[in-house]
Amino acid sequence: METTIRRAVIPAAGLGSRLLPLTKAIPKEMLPVGDKPVIEHTVRELVASGITDITIVVSGGKNLIQDHFRPNPALVAQLRADGKAAYADAVEEVGELSRSGHITYLDQHGPYGNGTPVLNAARNFGDEPMLVLWPDDVFVADVPRAQQLIHAYEATNCPVLALLPMRAADSGRYGVPVVKEDLGEGQLRITGLVEKPAPEDAPSLFAAIGGYVITPAIVEELREQTKRWYEHRTGEIYLTDAINAYAATRAVYGQVIQGRWYDTGNPADYLVAQFASALSHPEYGPLLRGLTQDPDGVAPTP
Repeated sequence: METTIRRAVIPAAGLGSRLLPLTKAIPKEMLPVGDKPVIEHTVRELVASGITDITIVVSGGKNLIQDHFRPNPALVAQLRADGKAAYADAVEEVGELSRSGHITYLDQHGPYGNGTPVLNAARNFGDEPMLVLWPDDVFVADVPRAQQLIHAYEATNCPVLALLPMRAADSGRYGVPVVKEDLGEGQLRITGLVEKPAPEDAPSLFAAIGGYVITPAIVEELREQTKRWYEHRTGEIYLTDAINAYAATRAVYGQVIQGRWYDTGNPADYLVAQFASALSHPEYGPLLRGLTQDPDGVAPTP
């Protein structure tokens, strides 16, 4: 699949603090949702959307991510020799993701904040636009979220943010866009984001839920933020701040994503994602539905 955007960044250097102690030894990106670690869902989404260069920005203790995607011919050969062809195929396919997505890894350096990994990766991208997706989001959609963002960029040639409708009561959990114009088909011209406003102060009923098309001019805003940080050593480097600075004088768009979003960054939402994935499974779904309807009926007999 050819696309106007070839490159993507997955920032995966966070500590996973909200999921401790579960993430003390296991990176949060490697926690399973269904039969795949959560970061694999993101990588598959990008590959399915035509992305051919994926940079995963990591920190110390994230070697399991590399190990997961690294091809393992010896394991595949052993599984085939043991007559376990289905398992061999599954392991081989994960390794193939690394090739088709041309996954590379980059150690994070610089000030704290979610803008730093984007700036780290952008040094290798030249003047190309890029996708930025977080590794703890799972989207279930007929058209991948990444592909929907690419289509919006192709229509506008401007930075694009992924949006979802929200209840006013939930505004304190999200960045909320200031909508200037509704262009139809889920495309909105926006002039900035308000971080976690009170319901009465929310400028719209949309939430920015992770997923961006970032252009070189946004990267330049991140560079300026970082330069100021090194001069004063205060605050953090946030992608939202760079987008707001850019949007003050230039066009930014939001794309309302068609699909279902599962956040896995905190215990409650992680359990929801796990449960939803299991319910959709042809084997596990009926078992779980039976459990919810009759908890004692599926328990082992003493």
